[in-house]
Amino acid sequence: MTQTIPDLKLFTFEEFIEWYPNDSKRYELYDGVIIEMAPPTGDHESVFGFLAAQITFQFMQIGLPYLIPKTGLVKTSSGKSAYIPDLMVINRDNLKNEPLWKKESTVIYPESVPLVVEVVSTNWQDDYYKKFADYEILGIPEYWIVDYDALGGRKFIGNPKVKTVFICELVDGEYQMISFRGTDRIVSPTFPQLNLTAQQIFDSVAV
Repeated sequence: MTQTIPDLKLFTFEEFIEWYPNDSKRYELYDGVIIEMAPPTGDHESVFGFLAAQITFQFMQIGLPYLIPKTGLVKTSSGKSAYIPDLMVINRDNLKNEPLWKKESTVIYPESVPLVVEVVSTNWQDDYYKKFADYEILGIPEYWIVDYDALGGRKFIGNPKVKTVFICELVDGEYQMISFRGTDRIVSPTFPQLNLTAQQIFDSVAV
């Protein structure tokens, strides 16, 4: 869950960055509204840790100039929102073109972000609708929606609901969504050599 900061003022991105407190909490900007992010659950962190290790292995093995930041921000094209993806792959070679990176750990260009991953929580609409649209408009080439607990709407994951991973690939400016379940092998345009099934991701949750 997320919590809105109790202030009726709408913030610009610059005001949001200036306001951002130096504490252990994390905040995002949603259409000018500052949202405090709830601490992640243990299951959520298990999925994140597993995927971070798998993806890091891929780009290290190939020798790609990528990194996964701890809490980097993605500023949307409108400038009204800024998100901390659950997992974001950064292309270090393009950071020299990012005016906000050094001081604010923020990227604004899709060339800097080959892949983002959102691990679905109870506020699943953000991942399926709002962030889907904003990442698409920004032009991020690949977006994963990892619904490890089958929390999303039935129009996406069926009735009864089924744990699903969606790989969204940007094609002609629009995301094409492909679903993966059970023993389906994940097909990633960014990491085609990835040998991973949807079930392996779901099994990463500690029992």
